Amino acid sequence: MNTFLEYLQKQNGKYKNSLRRGRPTLLQVNMGNFCNQSCTHCHIEASPQGKNIMSKKIVDHILKFLSRYKIESLDITGGAAELNPHFDYFVTSIRGLVDELIVRSNLTVIFEPGKAHLPAFFKQNRVRLICSLPCYRKENVDEQRGKGVFEKSIKALQLLNNAGFAREEGLRLDLVYNPLNENLPPQAERLEHDYKQILKARYGIDFNHLLTITNVPIARFKNSLESQVKYGFYIGLLKENFNFTVVDNLMCRSFLSVGFDGKLYDCDFNLALGWALKDEFGNSLSLDTISPAELEGKEIALGEHCFACTAGYGSSCQGALAEAKAPGSLNGDSHKPEGNGGQPNSRSHKPEGNGGQPNSRSHKPEGNGAASDSRSHNLVKEYYGKILKTKNDLKTNACCLTDSLPGNLGKITAMIHPQIKDKFYGCGSPIPPLLEGCRVLDLGCGTGRDAYVASYLVGERGFVIGVDMTDEQLEIAQKHSQWQMEKFGFSKRNVEFKKGYIENLKKLGIEDNSIDLVISNCVINLSPDKESVFREILRVLKPGGELYFSDVFSGRRIPEHLKDEAVLYGECLAGALYIEDFRRLLRELGCLDYRVVSKKKISLDQPEMEKKAGMIDFYSMTVRAFKLDTLEDICEDYGQAAAYSGTIPGHSRQFILDDRHIFKTNKPMLVCGNTASILLETRYGSHFKLTGDRSIHYGPFGCLSANPQAKENGLSKGACC
Repeated sequence: MNTFLEYLQKQNGKYKNSLRRGRPTLLQVNMGNFCNQSCTHCHIEASPQGKNIMSKKIVDHILKFLSRYKIESLDITGGAAELNPHFDYFVTSIRGLVDELIVRSNLTVIFEPGKAHLPAFFKQNRVRLICSLPCYRKENVDEQRGKGVFEKSIKALQLLNNAGFAREEGLRLDLVYNPLNENLPPQAERLEHDYKQILKARYGIDFNHLLTITNVPIARFKNSLESQVKYGFYIGLLKENFNFTVVDNLMCRSFLSVGFDGKLYDCDFNLALGWALKDEFGNSLSLDTISPAELEGKEIALGEHCFACTAGYGSSCQGALAEAKAPGSLNGDSHKPEGNGGQPNSRSHKPEGNGGQPNSRSHKPEGNGAASDSRSHNLVKEYYGKILKTKNDLKTNACCLTDSLPGNLGKITAMIHPQIKDKFYGCGSPIPPLLEGCRVLDLGCGTGRDAYVASYLVGERGFVIGVDMTDEQLEIAQKHSQWQMEKFGFSKRNVEFKKGYIENLKKLGIEDNSIDLVISNCVINLSPDKESVFREILRVLKPGGELYFSDVFSGRRIPEHLKDEAVLYGECLAGALYIEDFRRLLRELGCLDYRVVSKKKISLDQPEMEKKAGMIDFYSMTVRAFKLDTLEDICEDYGQAAAYSGTIPGHSRQFILDDRHIFKTNKPMLVCGNTASILLETRYGSHFKLTGDRSIHYGPFGCLSANPQAKENGLSKGACC
């Protein structure tokens, strides 16, 4: 069955067999694929080499049809329809036959030979113009539509303004935004605000409305996606943002498309696919063989590409189909048109994108709009589920800095099923000691290597939950569950795996204050909404509970355009958190201290990746933080000292709290108030002896002055050193 129809059926049984047409109110005429541009997203593959050109005979058929039947609006498109030799004749002949005459223009056609008259011609015929300007940034427009197109488009808009468009009553000028890459458009109203502000301030340009249109994965755009191995990402994004509330407003319900050869179609996209409307004998319908009334009730030809019109806010030739926030789709406050064509950013709606850095008060590099999130999730699912088969498929070493765990953990790893280890990816050893009887949560567990190591350490009195969103990874983790329990000698299973997103653990039934330890291995960097991840971690941790994770961090903020690089993103680099933004984020969430346990600079060892990453330094770091109310935002001195008893199994000689606090057994060490709280108010408390309390305060703890290398490489070490 058609997958799009399946989605409709799940939402409403009335679509069990089909989606059907209503009476047409808008006739769109596609005059061919001859155009002076060759845009990357063009679904009819228009170009200067286009050979499909509507004849005067077909134009006259359309005029005859409109003289017989009342159609409210006529929408002329192409290619560049203005280049059709019969365009002027068509416009002047049709003006009295419809209430609204729309011409879709790429703007630059005005500068083609013999077309300088167009602004005055459009005004004379009271044409509503819908013009393509996919961004207000030169880089974006030129990448999508061709070098020099942006400057020509700006000049054309200025000419249209001078002719009265958008400035005189009845002369409407609308612009069209569509993403550059495999993204969904953000909210139109907020994006329109930025367009108007920027275009007016920089170029003196006015326009009436901005229409946001989703790129449809057919023809040239589909070929582009497939060549970048992104078609699966994009279809997944569209499906995950399916919005049933826009179905009744789909343009194919009241829309009729006429091709250059006179054949009829449900929409311009079906036209591009050659899915012509046919009679009961299989003959293609045309305007001289059918009336509008006869079209009512006919089945609409549906395909996978239809998900483009029902994703997020919905999409049509007239823009978004949903005014309000669509359930499960885009965040209503997210509209930042990034340099890559529009990835939302929930913390700031500054219109500048493409490599611009967040300001100092907005540390969150990624947005939490679901369209952006879904795109990132789908990229990761595709990369780890379909592209990577084993570690040998990795293009960098960021996700494979450690194939074995140290010390006693290495012995446990040897008991893990080979298939689990072969398809597991990580950048550290995020498993702390003293886990007997603990309840552990592994975020982004993948095939389950760390989850199973933890399950061995917690024993049969403890329990481990692994969360991942990739079917192929979870299948391996679950497949060997019983094998692992038998290997460990356990009489009952103490591990379970849940499919879901680490940004929403509540949906998986993980309750508040229910987890002793959260671990993660090179996964949080892949999340498009890191704030939600850390908020959820702090929600589920018990008081005194610990977050202990390994991940990739960066020495500076990552430009947005790098997040479109599938390899850089999939292999944990393009999503890396700038360490100072990580510190700020934890503070905002109430976690005032974290500790770096280990850190290693990543050498990409791949010239192409190094070139793309530029001057950004990446680090593999293992970090720990605790859910404690007694921590302060800097290290304070209360004259306290701590001594380790040497009683933690496997750590008889020393205990490493972080890379600045290595406790030798029975040797006292001066500690700040935060370190004292961490040692005494967590599961480590019974293994330390503390002298002193907080009754006397001696001022800031002297860790920074005592350790001149405390901020080596410019990376914060947390509140203490």
